Amino acid sequence: MITDATTRITRRFSELRAAGELGIVAYITAGDPSLDATHKFVLALADAGADVIELGVPFSDPVADGPTIQRASERALKSGTNLRGVIELVRRIRQTSQVPLVLFSYFNPILQMGLENFAKAAEQVGADGVLVTDLTPEESGDYHGIFHTHNLDTIFLAAPTSDDARLQKISAASSGFLYLISRTGVTGVKDALPEDLPGLLRRVRNFTQLPVAVGFGISLPGHVSVLGGLADAAVVGSALVSEIEKAPSLEAAATVLADRVRSFKQAGRRGLSRREVAP
Repeated sequence: MITDATTRITRRFSELRAAGELGIVAYITAGDPSLDATHKFVLALADAGADVIELGVPFSDPVADGPTIQRASERALKSGTNLRGVIELVRRIRQTSQVPLVLFSYFNPILQMGLENFAKAAEQVGADGVLVTDLTPEESGDYHGIFHTHNLDTIFLAAPTSDDARLQKISAASSGFLYLISRTGVTGVKDALPEDLPGLLRRVRNFTQLPVAVGFGISLPGHVSVLGGLADAAVVGSALVSEIEKAPSLEAAATVLADRVRSFKQAGRRGLSRREVAP
């Protein structure tokens, strides 16, 4: 069974907490535009200071994703990327990097592979956790048991619409960290964070001792700065995927991804500093 000391995710968040530092969770879609490119991007993100990297498994019907990540999934599927290819990518990454890795997927590809087969393969290559976008805590009994047996953190989504009873269920099913959606709707870049986010974070903390990472709409250093001292991490996805889409070359994409992560890390430190000196 999994313990608090056995995954790279829990160790990294313990280090961040001890340092008083806001974590950056970076999401990119695996296989966009190729698995070789994703390998390059992951190493660049890790070298730039990303604390956890989420590898999105491309899916034909990504209902929780906005247009930026939908297009990335389409490009990845056209390149031939599938779940087994993403698992093999983790093996390649582990040859040179120990950055915590989360496989971010819809349930259907995992179910088709088989829960036990998938969990065993993910553990063997060095994955640390799994986030299944469309799996609810009520339906996660088998999943939860099998994945923890294979030392994989099970990360679930909480939303502003989650009532207290549901937050309790989500927290009980989660390990590694809890992913808090900052607003209703799909993923995508936004200009500002919801005004009620601090209150939502306080409510979530009534139900979990896990680190809380806030995602959906985190696209600017200013957003990350606001989260300093409130959340444990910021999840940045569409803003990074958009840079991959716009970049004229793989080298340019890797460079700009690293630059964006560095700017987010610096913004997190500034946000914490301001809160420390506030009266």
